[in-house]
Amino acid sequence: EVQLVESGGGLVQPGGSLRLTCVGSGFTFSDSHMSWVHQAPGKGLERVAAITNTGTSTFYAASVKGRFTISRDNAKNEIYLQLNSLKTEDTGMYYCSKSWIPVVGGAWHATAIRGQGIQVTVSS
Repeated sequence: EVQLVESGGGLVQPGGSLRLTCVGSGFTFSDSHMSWVHQAPGKGLERVAAITNTGTSTFYAASVKGRFTISRDNAKNEIYLQLNSLKTEDTGMYYCSKSWIPVVGGAWHATAIRGQGIQVTVSS
């Protein structure tokens, strides 16, 4: 059974930092492109970062470029999202997904596999 488990969320002040971790199991992690998806309260889904299976290529949404960094450790079956210079609009659920493009038109792609998500709240 494919499983993705996110951790590392929480409450942080604007300008602060967090690191999210996603652990994968039940599939060949090193063969899988992975991504992080953000859902702000009352909004649709946004793919904010993605990384190829080898880690050699990455994608960032314009909204997070320069502030967030995606990385992975295939030996540990983990991917990470370093969130720096956090803004209130970064608040929401963050999902790890076993897919390069898990979101289409603000909604999950039919084949997207994702975790349960982790809450990030940016507030003073």
